[in-house]
Amino acid sequence: MAIYAIGDIQGCFHELKQLLETIRFKPDCDRLWLTGDLVNRGPHSLQTLEFLYALRDNLVTVLGNHDLHLLATAYDHKKPGKKDTLHELLASPRSHTLLDWLRRQPLFHHDEALNISMVHAGLHPDWSIEQTATLAREVENILRSDRHIDYYRHMYGDKPLRWSEDLSGWQRCRFITNMLTRIRYFDPDGNAVLQAKGAPEPDSRLLPWFDVPQRASRQQPILFGHWSTLTLVERDYPNVFPLDTGCLWGGRLTALRIDERPYTATAIPCRAAQKPGNMI
Repeated sequence: MAIYAIGDIQGCFHELKQLLETIRFKPDCDRLWLTGDLVNRGPHSLQTLEFLYALRDNLVTVLGNHDLHLLATAYDHKKPGKKDTLHELLASPRSHTLLDWLRRQPLFHHDEALNISMVHAGLHPDWSIEQTATLAREVENILRSDRHIDYYRHMYGDKPLRWSEDLSGWQRCRFITNMLTRIRYFDPDGNAVLQAKGAPEPDSRLLPWFDVPQRASRQQPILFGHWSTLTLVERDYPNVFPLDTGCLWGGRLTALRIDERPYTATAIPCRAAQKPGNMI
């Protein structure tokens, strides 16, 4: 059995199929881990979700910000944004089944046997793996309950910018969500910076979440997506593996085999489904 972790798909269904053919994925015995953002902005969100739903017994996925946006759009009857490509999925007679499955997926995944964790965006520097899993479950339990529609109504927004154990209610849920599905940078004062999207620059005052000194999770290998301006091959990141290699923008779709050491990556070139200026 092989286990492959794949970066953000975002509705690029044909590239996903091509990558699985390239790595000779065997659905009867191999397993997939996905870093979230399964849908949106790419052309084939419905086909992607249908395909992954059929593989659900051999699949682990965490939720990304675009997946949560899909759920909010569907369940809270929001009008899709101008850049969204969710119309076919929302209109499908299968949408209820697919969305009900999606909202029951985790925000964070840790595998004891493999000693590796997976998240869509990142971890707060103060959070250990154990604390992250506990906090993620707080939000997951709401998503899997009758309160999930109330959650979508309070999900959007950047604040609060700092973590405190005293946070409660929807502010606490929003902060946890933003860390796991949106974070890239922190400023020197420890505030989350949620609007910066570019690659790290040597003279920047902003620190990538994984470069914050004394990060509590620094000894744990972590797979993540969300940050397409990082690449797996340009530098060695300490115990972190960025897997969003920009398929949506004409980059690559990458699979990392994680059941063997050293991890090995396979990538295929992708056609651009969006212009980089629209990057979210």
